[in-house]
Amino acid sequence: MKLSEILNGIEVMNTYSDKEIVDVTQDSRLVKEGSLFICVKGAAFDGHSVAQEMLENGAPAVVVERDLGVENQILVKDTRATYSKICANFFGNPAKKLKLIGLTGTNGKTTTTFLIKQILENVGKKVGLIGTVQNMIDSEVYPAKYTTPESYELQKLFSMMVEAGCEYCVMEVSSQALAQGRVNGLHFDIGAFTNLTQDHLDYHKTWENYFNSKRILFENCDIAVTNLDDENGMKIIDGLDFEKVVTYSIDSNSATYVAKNVKFKSGGVEYEILGDDIGRCSCPIPGRFSVYNSLCAASCALALGINFDDVLFAISKSTGVKGRIEVVPTDTDFTIIIDYAHSPDGLENIITSLKEIAKGRVVTVFGCGGDRDKTKRPKMGKIAAELSDFCVVTSDNPRSENPTDIIDDILVGMKNIDTPYVVVENRKEAIAYAINHAQTDDIILLAGKGHETYQILPSGTIHFDEREVVEEILSGK
Repeated sequence: MKLSEILNGIEVMNTYSDKEIVDVTQDSRLVKEGSLFICVKGAAFDGHSVAQEMLENGAPAVVVERDLGVENQILVKDTRATYSKICANFFGNPAKKLKLIGLTGTNGKTTTTFLIKQILENVGKKVGLIGTVQNMIDSEVYPAKYTTPESYELQKLFSMMVEAGCEYCVMEVSSQALAQGRVNGLHFDIGAFTNLTQDHLDYHKTWENYFNSKRILFENCDIAVTNLDDENGMKIIDGLDFEKVVTYSIDSNSATYVAKNVKFKSGGVEYEILGDDIGRCSCPIPGRFSVYNSLCAASCALALGINFDDVLFAISKSTGVKGRIEVVPTDTDFTIIIDYAHSPDGLENIITSLKEIAKGRVVTVFGCGGDRDKTKRPKMGKIAAELSDFCVVTSDNPRSENPTDIIDDILVGMKNIDTPYVVVENRKEAIAYAINHAQTDDIILLAGKGHETYQILPSGTIHFDEREVVEEILSGK
């Protein structure tokens, strides 16, 4: 591909020689003969520092945002913002051949995207999915490293979806991806908002930055679907122009779609959807948040013109998502549930939902991640202590931090609360403690790891799949 084709639509502030390009990358380790190297300044490494070296390694040109005085430089205003457009051009702008549905918010994105995919597939559509647990092209599964992939991988996935005949792509759009410009140049048929609570402040630093990064999605979509019950649901779209705004709610009759007469059961939730039509929705995923997730999915599908009865049928036949209120099969008189809840709001939602269906105690096994927002730790400790019947405080992904220090931060929030708890730093031993002390009808919640099959320790990353851990403990291994 010619360099001029890759730079099509991008403002270049100098003249350049049109050369043949075989690949594009912002990773200096991946540069090969014919690779266009984009110099991006990151938190720890600035690609501009190796521009000359990349040219010597075979790059025909380097894209820079400041004049380095090197030959074959392409000068642009912002290399990070430009990179996503370069990747899109390199793959032939595949997203333009797809109907994009983007979900953003703190909690609920993963389950909601899966529900939307299942609804569309139920009416015969071919659908791709991009998200935290996995990426999918129709029924084919591909591993996911980030909630929203880096621009190159993202555009490659779009290209593969188009080649496979997909009409739609449903994707989680993270605040980091929005802030870093990974989705620059994409236009969404639907942008949907789930909720907004404290998370990722270690990256964004301020609430305003976090909020504003989420808002970027709605600056680039035709239809906005938003949660009227969340205090940020209307703020996130304030002042923006859309073809249509669709709202959903449990509490407000003024929403486009309202859930009424909600019933919580151990096997799921049931409620009536009131909108242009009225029908009974049955979602086989328990918890109050499942009402919001399924109602958001239904609102998106209805906004796309999917038949109301088809939407209700698809939701009733939906399957759960790995690591989201996932019941672990055990031949015991108690229940073990794995959930990804790793924020204060996420932990509150899952414990509250389990309390609604629990016949016995809710025992919460949880920790907090290292090298992340420390202010969440006492808040999560307080929530777990106030809502659970018993807590086992343990390690999550401590990363480079001392797990004991993280646990001490959690315990600050548990002071002056009567709920009994124990501290077991080793996560496998903590799960074993909960299982070995389980009582009839207990629900043991393993919170924080969800779909992850690893644990990041100061000494490195180890394999750690909580489903396997539970099986080993129950079999006496």
